[in-house]
Amino acid sequence: MAYFERLWSELPDTPPERFQARRDFLIASLHPGSRVLDVGCGAGWFCEALEAGGFEAVGVDVAGEAIRRARERCPSVEFALVAEHELPYADGSFDAAWLGETLEHVQDGIALLEEIHRVIKPGGRLIVTTPDHGRLLRLRLGLSTRAFEEHFEPRSDHVRFFTQRTLRTLLETCGYGEPDIHARRGCLFLTTAAR
Repeated sequence: MAYFERLWSELPDTPPERFQARRDFLIASLHPGSRVLDVGCGAGWFCEALEAGGFEAVGVDVAGEAIRRARERCPSVEFALVAEHELPYADGSFDAAWLGETLEHVQDGIALLEEIHRVIKPGGRLIVTTPDHGRLLRLRLGLSTRAFEEHFEPRSDHVRFFTQRTLRTLLETCGYGEPDIHARRGCLFLTTAAR
């Protein structure tokens, strides 16, 4: 996708936002030795952490520049350039999938989550982080035109905005079990299993 190629051509190669907290959450949510699909793997920071933790990581992204950087960072990990909601893997290929700050960038979240559901094993884990649009943020955005316009900037790469309730509804629609969701410092941390 041209938009994401342009975005990645301008991004510095620095650790992702809240990397340590998100990495620790991801690792703690997995069973030892799991085969994990990193959807929206970016420059491969989480794949590198997964590999270092003894997991088998596979990364996919829609941007060729992201995949190029990821392959440079982790030459032993398999990476693939994919369409937004088409994964080139057989049914039940993975023990878990990781969407770290990815779901908010996706045009069709239902199609992506259904495709992930297909490629993880029954009972497999879905682990997600995404920005939290909790009560205080919504109140601030409702009271300030400037804050609202900055937050919902139409040229932003965020196209979806979640609360705990809306994220839970989306996952249940796509065939996942009851999610465990926690809000911390502006971020939702979620785990669930494929039914």
